[in-house]
Amino acid sequence: RSGFSAAAGRNQPTMPSATRDRVIQRVTEIAERAARREGLSVWDVELAGSGRNRVLRIYIDKEGGVTLADCELISQQVGAVLDAEDVVPGESYHLEVSSPGVERRLSRPEHFDHCRGQKVRLQLSEPVEGQRRWEGVLRGLEEGCVVLEAGAGRTIRVRMEIIEKANLKFEW
Repeated sequence: RSGFSAAAGRNQPTMPSATRDRVIQRVTEIAERAARREGLSVWDVELAGSGRNRVLRIYIDKEGGVTLADCELISQQVGAVLDAEDVVPGESYHLEVSSPGVERRLSRPEHFDHCRGQKVRLQLSEPVEGQRRWEGVLRGLEEGCVVLEAGAGRTIRVRMEIIEKANLKFEW
């Protein structure tokens, strides 16, 4: 993934998952505000790793694709607010801002709605019709289930909670 990276320093212990969720929520709010001003949207925010290896990733998107300049701008704007408000407690972390890419991860209901009609790959925690891996055309989200056209006239419904991983599948 390409993107702009900036580092900010902190010195505190690793954060518990409830704190991590609050940090992600607050970073998402800050990033969405900055992105809206620039005609962009926030696809996802994740906080990975621990200690000195923590990475705060913000994935931004826009019609026609994201440029390096878009990533730099959002990194600078969001980074300034994160530092001023001390939003990310704990040890040092790296801020990365990038495009979600052509095979972007789908994790929220709005992702599945947005990508309706596109080819996707699903990995499930339990089998559906004897399979844990599926590819097909995403038909949407109905009553908490992803609807996938998995082949000639074959449609399956997969509960969101059993999807371990979902990505767009780019046809090369």
